[in-house]
Amino acid sequence: MSEEEVMELRMSGKERDRIRVLDQVRSGQLKRREACEQLRVSERQFRRIAGRYEEAGDAGLVHRSRGRVSNRRVPAEVRARAVEELRGPYKGFGPTLAAEKLGELNGVVVSRETVRKWQAEEKLREPRRRGVKHRQWRERRACFGEMVQIDTSKHEWLEGRGESCVLIGMIDDATSRAALRFFESDTTKANMAMLGRWMRRYGRPVSMYGDKASHFVVNRGSTVEEDLTGVESESQIGRALRELEVEYIRAHSPQAKGRVERLFETCQDRLVKELRLRGIGTIAEANKYLDRHFVPMWNRRFTVAPLSEADAHRGLEGHDLGAILSNQEHRVVRNDYTIQFGKARYQILRRSAAAGLRGSKVIVEERLDGRLWLRWRGRYLDHVRVGARGAPPPATPRVGSSSLRSSSPPRGVPPSPDHPWKRAYKRTLLPCAKPDTSTLR
Repeated sequence: MSEEEVMELRMSGKERDRIRVLDQVRSGQLKRREACEQLRVSERQFRRIAGRYEEAGDAGLVHRSRGRVSNRRVPAEVRARAVEELRGPYKGFGPTLAAEKLGELNGVVVSRETVRKWQAEEKLREPRRRGVKHRQWRERRACFGEMVQIDTSKHEWLEGRGESCVLIGMIDDATSRAALRFFESDTTKANMAMLGRWMRRYGRPVSMYGDKASHFVVNRGSTVEEDLTGVESESQIGRALRELEVEYIRAHSPQAKGRVERLFETCQDRLVKELRLRGIGTIAEANKYLDRHFVPMWNRRFTVAPLSEADAHRGLEGHDLGAILSNQEHRVVRNDYTIQFGKARYQILRRSAAAGLRGSKVIVEERLDGRLWLRWRGRYLDHVRVGARGAPPPATPRVGSSSLRSSSPPRGVPPSPDHPWKRAYKRTLLPCAKPDTSTLR
């Protein structure tokens, strides 16, 4: 072997150890069987290694495939076609999702590590840098339904193809079983609708884990009335969870509810690109895709078996879910059996009138379907809408009223400059005839 070849020869640590053992066998310091045990090879394999070492020296121990092109290497034209797709429709895709789509839609079956290497070589993806902040690890809950996490993700889900929307997600802590739904905005009504979808399918969970958003907790200070009565203020969802006997656990940081946060991280990568490939631009189409494809795929691929086979969900018997998951407020019944709610007035019908109803408080349930229900002492009252708030009642002039009274402006509104009240009247005196006093004489 020439000096240049010796200088270019690169050996691994395992190959250098073989040289040391073979030299000890050659000098008689080590027996062949002991050498086989140290190198962890059979005697037949040791004879082949020793033969190559005798013939070619150190170069005989170097792996023969080193420096050669692998027989499993992806052809250059296939790699070029894949890189073109990574620059085009799959731009921004992660290695895992890009490898799946290349195999499904383009017939390029490669591993995600190969795609990751191509993206790094072509500078299509920056390596993700994670922080080193220490956090305490928490074990999963043992049973399905023992704790469910809920959160909302605000993101450009449709990438400007249609209306803006938010994604509300719920995920079980024990199994990672998920439920997803797009809504126009993050409101109390939207979160209640999401809770209703989960409970109608699985039942009432034992506890729910979420953040300190105003939908779930009251972030203001207590009022004087609350301090005097000792009643803690609660939001509409907090009141609904209390009636459903579901404990609400407040998370003090996004990392505390990491399971639902990682769900959104995956959705912001996979779901956005799936919606892009299908050209979906409306909330209705996006929800249809979630129900038929994405959520079943997630629950099939990413769920895990719980530690316990018991289902901790409880049934809905004895709980009117439509009434509980509603916006509830109190109103006082007037003497004419009407209440004021929003910008309208509602008349309680005669068949629902009862002693003690006037002057008492009724619960107004504004349900998710938009209907209004009035509840008083455990029963519902029949009612109709009779007028809008702020609209003056129709004028009904009295009999014998003057035109001046009928044209008077409403109370609290100053009269116009040309109003009859502001006109200047001149008092004219008619001449009176003198009385005839001749007859009195």
